[in-house]
Amino acid sequence: MKNNIFKHLFLAMTLVLGLTSCEDRDIVTIDTVSAPMTMDLSTNSLVLDKNFPANPALTVTWTPAKLTVPVELKYKLEISSTEAFAEPITLITKDKSETFASFTNKEMNEAAKKIGLVAFESQKMYFRVTSLLANDGMSQKSPITSLNITPYLASPTYDYQDLYLIGNGAVGNWDNNATNKTLAPLLKTSNGSQYTFTGLFKSGADVGFKIIKQRGSWDAQFGAGAAAGTLSTDGGSGNLSVPADGYYKLSIDIDALTYTLVPVAAPTKTYTNISIIGTVNGDWNNDTQLTQSTFDPHLWSASAITLGEGEFKFRANNAWDTSWGTNAQYFGTAVEGGANIPLAAEWTYDVYFNDATGNYTLIPIK
Repeated sequence: MKNNIFKHLFLAMTLVLGLTSCEDRDIVTIDTVSAPMTMDLSTNSLVLDKNFPANPALTVTWTPAKLTVPVELKYKLEISSTEAFAEPITLITKDKSETFASFTNKEMNEAAKKIGLVAFESQKMYFRVTSLLANDGMSQKSPITSLNITPYLASPTYDYQDLYLIGNGAVGNWDNNATNKTLAPLLKTSNGSQYTFTGLFKSGADVGFKIIKQRGSWDAQFGAGAAAGTLSTDGGSGNLSVPADGYYKLSIDIDALTYTLVPVAAPTKTYTNISIIGTVNGDWNNDTQLTQSTFDPHLWSASAITLGEGEFKFRANNAWDTSWGTNAQYFGTAVEGGANIPLAAEWTYDVYFNDATGNYTLIPIK
């Protein structure tokens, strides 16, 4: 009994002393120091070279931000086309107290594109650094500095993952070389994991197909899963197949690893040629011819063709009797007599068109 009394007294005294010490403890505050950060660029002029995209181009260093208490900071390096920084773009964020960042020719070229600088002209790019606490508080900004930069023509912004059919049961056969441009891409959808393809598929012993992410590589592939209607990413997976030759609509979901193959009616109309026409060719008087697939006569393509900024349509037989269009860049389903297809950037593209469905894809060549 005495032991219990002493224990309770000890705990009570400890609590009182603890409360007293809390009351006497100083509250720590953090303030900025008036001296600003300073920033240094490794050069004051850059002429970017598209032939060496991975070469180092620029290193930015800055002095640490000064606070009255040492704490971990993060830094945000921003760029702008104007000294007023009306529309700044964040070039990089350093989550730790690192005070430097390095960039390649390609990275600086993409940065120049983001702030609207023009290719092949010397222009000012402005820089500043902002320091922040982990909770984005206590921000300090460095003085603004700049350099003259001459970018090259930047690749179009194309943030999509393409998938390709491969196999003797589908267009393209089993030739998995990067140069095999007969491998047809699936049509992308608004859902980044879902794709479709409508076209001719063939059946038979040892006849089938798979889906790959990159021409010339088997590293990412989709074959038959363990259960019907499922996909497998295992390199040893079986081939997908159809029960009989014919036209099918293939729908897949690469996140859920599922697919469906639904028979569709065979197209009843064929064309002798399909072309692109529009201001992407300079004006509406010039056709760029596509090549007809030897596997499926309703599939057309063109490899590495240069198209300008502008708009276009697909048309049949170099005439306006039948043409397809819609207001969607890079991929979509064009309809007969539809709107002009926009193209925001001059570049070299691989082009694919399906005259049975109106499905099309333009892929910028990096």
